[in-house]
This record gives sequence, structure tokens and C-alpha cells, in this order.
Amino acid sequence: MIGIIFDMDGVIYRGKEPIEGANEVIKFLKANKIPFIFLTNNSTRNARMYKEKLQKMGIDVEEEQIITSGHATAKYLSRNFERGNVFVIGGEGLVEEIKSIGWPVISVENAKERWREIKYVVVGLDPKLTYEKLKYGCLAIRNGALFIGTNPDTTYPSEEGILPGAGSIIAALKAATEKEPLIIGKPNKPVFEVVKEKLNADEIWVVGDRLDTDIEFAKRINAKAIMVLTGVNTLEDIEKSKVKPDVVMPSIKELIKYLEVYLEQQKPRE
Repeated sequence: MIGIIFDMDGVIYRGKEPIEGANEVIKFLKANKIPFIFLTNNSTRNARMYKEKLQKMGIDVEEEQIITSGHATAKYLSRNFERGNVFVIGGEGLVEEIKSIGWPVISVENAKERWREIKYVVVGLDPKLTYEKLKYGCLAIRNGALFIGTNPDTTYPSEEGILPGAGSIIAALKAATEKEPLIIGKPNKPVFEVVKEKLNADEIWVVGDRLDTDIEFAKRINAKAIMVLTGVNTLEDIEKSKVKPDVVMPSIKELIKYLEVYLEQQKPRE
């Protein structure tokens, strides 16, 4: 049986607007009992917040079917490192994920006095980024704190156009600290460890809009790489790229026909 991993930004929606056909695809998967999860590198929300966002668009999924890079980061920390003070540059969802593993989070206000006590600096997309956050992140990393990035996406798609992503903030701290971060999200393997716990399938398909994260991730985990053109990358980008998708579709809407053909082929011959 196949299992499908969907990216969200640029595949299921752009900003607050659902992409045409997304809801129909999810209904088709449910009707045909095809397992799927949403895997987003955007750590600003947690699974509960994403479930609410999707529900407003008429897309109904369980929290367990949503994995964020923030969730994967928190899991990775709790499994591989000793508990310690965390300074978060990121959205509310990322802060909640770190708190959910019981690790103390030092706020930017407290960092003024306590930045030397910070053991981990976790960086994701932060819509409320300030120079002060970068300052204390920089001081803590230079003081020996472990530098962790939720994901490498330098940009993400919105209704207005392409906006700066977590990778852009990480790049600023890399420049300031001369340190390389440990990156958890797509295309890296740590996030796949979390995916495997939730998606039981013989064959995996990854549906995404970015060559450097989604399609590269698919290649690294030996999955079928399906790229849609409703997000960041274009056909021109594919031509220039060393990383090539197995299938290119204008949008997620075309996935139903592709699945229908696949399911027909899987039927036993008489």
C-alpha cells in the first residue's frame, strides 16, 4: 500500500487560501483508505493550530496526521540531548512544542540577564523577529549553546508572493556566529524518523512544491517525488536543478487522476 506525505505551504494552500482541488484529494484518499500525513517545515504553528487552519478551509484531518518541523525538533532534542534551557527564535507553535517536552524556555526579556545559561538556541520562522532576538541568539551560540534550525527553507509562498523563511533567519545567525546549525526538517533525515512512526506504507510518495526540501527529501528516503507548481519552484527551476522530481503536476488537483490510474493498475488481474 502507498502512503503519501504532503507538504502544506504551496501545496494545500497559499497563506489563508486553499489551493483548488486540495479538499477533493483528501476526501479521495479517505474514501480509498490511502494513509497520508501532512509534513510541513513551517514551525510557526503546532499540529492543533494547523488542524484549526485546515478546518477553516473545509479540510478535515486529525492532529496525529500533521507533523511540523517544530514537533520533529522537540522530539529530536528530547531523544538525543540532555535537558537544558532553550532560547527560541520562532513562532508560538515552536515555543509550545519545546515546552511540551518539559524543557525550560528562556524568553527574550529574561535573556538579557540569563543568556549565559542558554544551552540550546532553536531557530524557526519567526514573524515577530527582532534584532534583540538575533542578538541573544548570537551571544548564546558564541558562548557554546547548540545551534539548531527547524528547517532550511529560505522562503515560503503566501498570497502576497514569496516571503523570507526560517532559512533566512538561520543564515543571519550563521553569519554572526560562524557556526553551522543542526537542521532537523526536510530534506534531512531526523524528521523522517518521526514520519515513520505515523505512516505505515510499503511505498511512499512525497508531494511538494520545493526542489531543495520536498523533492530532495523524497530522494533521500527513496520515495516517489511528485512536484506541484503552485508554490515556490517553477518548470524553469526544475530544468536548472540537479534534483529532479519523478512527476510534475500543475497542482494537487491532478493527483486524483494519477491515483485512479495507480489504483486500477494495483487491481489483481483475472
